[in-house]
Amino acid sequence: MDDQSVEDGVRGLDHDAFGERLRTRRRELGLTLKEVADGAGLSVGFISQIERGITTPSLSSLTNVSRVLGLHVSEFLSQPRGLAPTTRHDQRPHYAVGSNSLVYERLSASFPGNVLNTVIIHEPPGYRSEPIAHEGEEIFYVLEGGITVEVEGEIHVLGAGDSLHFPSTKVHSSWNHMTTPSTILHTCTMDVFGDRERDGSFRPDALKAPAPKPKTTSKAKKGKS
Repeated sequence: MDDQSVEDGVRGLDHDAFGERLRTRRRELGLTLKEVADGAGLSVGFISQIERGITTPSLSSLTNVSRVLGLHVSEFLSQPRGLAPTTRHDQRPHYAVGSNSLVYERLSASFPGNVLNTVIIHEPPGYRSEPIAHEGEEIFYVLEGGITVEVEGEIHVLGAGDSLHFPSTKVHSSWNHMTTPSTILHTCTMDVFGDRERDGSFRPDALKAPAPKPKTTSKAKKGKS
């Protein structure tokens, strides 16, 4: 599939509309940027950049932010429902959180008890995701191009045909180090489509995303109890 057909199929919000919707909801709840950031396991600066339309979050980060704001992820992003077990390469919708960001194709179906959520990600050159940690586990498999994935300080450079499987509870981020777009098959157990929230089998407050651990250069001394 060429780049033009991917861009033509994008369905999503532009940066400004998305950021404004997030800011409005946060203020309705009386939450500070720090409270949203801490609850989503993200940085204050990143949440601020989303609200100002400077950047857009990945699907997993959007899911975490939605939970903190008490909204279903569909309030921010229209995604395919995954009603059929089979998808066709020339019929799958392409969608994005906002313009000039990652473009997704949903592969996995939704049915009672399913835990795997799979997408094909079309990642532009130079794109870098925000560091995040959340429940579950995930796998990256590079179909075309290459990406670099950092998992708690350990760097993994992946090319076409390479894969990486790790616990999502570890702080991780990724970026496209290529000068051309990369295509990745990504599977995770996080409810990024909101299917389990929709059918009532998952409560957003049942899981809390762990915040990234600050790096320290020396061990903290124990105080007196």
